[in-house]
Amino acid sequence: MTRRLVVYTTPLCAPCEVLKRILATEGFAFEVKDLLVDTEAAALMERHGIRSAPALGIDDEVYTGEDLRPERLMVLLDL
Repeated sequence: MTRRLVVYTTPLCAPCEVLKRILATEGFAFEVKDLLVDTEAAALMERHGIRSAPALGIDDEVYTGEDLRPERLMVLLDL
């Protein structure tokens, strides 16, 4: 089963770049949504109470903060 991954990011965000690099290294396909340009993505983050980047959408769930630490990310991605 293929899961839909979306990285919600902002320009010049070092943690965002790390997240994208990890996903790419592990071979995951993902979309990137720039929260400063994509108003729909920004509204989604607002509805989830997320005020910082990066955030990672996995199907219908959104993760941020400690969930995106490499060891926790590997669990979320079933690696």
